[in-house]
Amino acid sequence: MTIQPPSFRTATPQQLAQALRQARSSTLARFECFAAEGMVQAAQVPQLRIVNPPLWELGHVAWVAEWFILRNASSSHPADAHGNCLLTRGDDWFDAALVPHAQRWQLDLPSPGALKTYCHEVLDRVLDKLMREPDEHGLLYPYRLALAHEDLHGEAMLASLQALGLPVPEAATPLRHSAYAPSEIGFPGGSVTIGSAPGSGFVFDNELASQVCRVAAFSIDSTLVSNAQFADFVDDGGYDQRQFWSPAGAAWLMRQERSAPRYWQRDGAQWRCMRFGRLTTLAGAEPVRHLNLYEAQAYCAWAGRRLPTEIEWEYAARSGHPAFRWGQLWEWTASPFEPYAGFLPGPDRAYSAPCFTSHQVLRGASFATPQRMHAAQFRLFHLPERDDLFAGLRTCAWPA
Repeated sequence: MTIQPPSFRTATPQQLAQALRQARSSTLARFECFAAEGMVQAAQVPQLRIVNPPLWELGHVAWVAEWFILRNASSSHPADAHGNCLLTRGDDWFDAALVPHAQRWQLDLPSPGALKTYCHEVLDRVLDKLMREPDEHGLLYPYRLALAHEDLHGEAMLASLQALGLPVPEAATPLRHSAYAPSEIGFPGGSVTIGSAPGSGFVFDNELASQVCRVAAFSIDSTLVSNAQFADFVDDGGYDQRQFWSPAGAAWLMRQERSAPRYWQRDGAQWRCMRFGRLTTLAGAEPVRHLNLYEAQAYCAWAGRRLPTEIEWEYAARSGHPAFRWGQLWEWTASPFEPYAGFLPGPDRAYSAPCFTSHQVLRGASFATPQRMHAAQFRLFHLPERDDLFAGLRTCAWPA
């Protein structure tokens, strides 16, 4: 039987230390994938809205750990940290709130060797401090925050490698065909406690406060929509039939002139796709990925279905139903990203609040998400047009 690693939310100091080492090792390994293809300096990296310069990303994840753990910052406000960065100009380079995305290509950053040394020095000091901490939620919060931040950036780095068509080790992309036949699960509805309660381990600010919600009866797919199912929509002219697209989706489609999902290519009678720089035959049984919200909504309209709300998704995930399986891809929901009642911003002030109403909620996890991050209450959020994510969908039936 496979033993699952502990959740980072409740991990002991020893478990956190191991996870922090793994996260940093993964960050460095993914940086080397960029370096191997000559994308070390920002000038060598295409300036895309969905990509960060890898060298900046490398320094940023270590800087955040130093900021919240070694410098005891109470928040992400520039005045709330103690002492100076180990790098003379670290705050000027790596504070994401002070360095807009476009400016990250203009920075005079240290050499890769110097930033790798910085990464190792920060991690060594973090682990030394961690080993002297008692196993108390409040004291371990900064370590968990830094770990979650690095894990999320690690997944973003893998998505950037895909977007830039760069190869990665096969072990980094373990998505496999579903071994389970698709079916539909009917839930009678009832009550579900969403969010997290203070004192229950690490909590993202957008998960607060814990509350009981009523859920009407609903019916939901047990599995994600597959490539084969989505290809039926494409082959039926789904991208050309505006009745399936929301006004925002139709506007996006006009700008993109898209006729199939990102990375799909027609090859005679079959579809092929780009996967980390390799053109491969599209596997029909695999869940369809790299869809944005508009494409997910259009498929649902074509199929006479709908996306689940995030509350329905959490109800199904918490139900323990053996047929409801998740974790292969992030899943778009019908819910705009909004605060729960009683929301208060956490230490990372730029994490949730600036994204409310403009972003959409995704639930679940993807093959690129470390197992320690998997949680039914986790709310990922992105702009509706993002199609570089490892994201797909499952559908719900409309109420009778």
